[in-house]
Amino acid sequence: LVSLFMSDLMVGLVVMPPAMLNQLYGRWVLRGDFCSLWASFDVMCCSASILNLCTISLDRYLLIISPLQYKLRMTSCRALGLILATWTVAALASFLPI
Repeated sequence: LVSLFMSDLMVGLVVMPPAMLNQLYGRWVLRGDFCSLWASFDVMCCSASILNLCTISLDRYLLIISPLQYKLRMTSCRALGLILATWTVAALASFLPI
């Protein structure tokens, strides 16, 4: 849940203010090279948010289908690995194209 919170917080703090300026002025008013960086952060944060929701859903699914084995399967190292994989996939999908 903390990872989902961080991705949504980054959307609100990093992605939305330049998007708001873009909507208000009808054009990109910030530096030109900042546009591609902002677009990458936009894709990364939104992708991370969606992937975090998928990871939470997978975690809840595993808990429901095998509640007695859940503690053995979902260790803190595996949970951390899932979170790192989520952010890595989101970062690769967004920053690799630029």
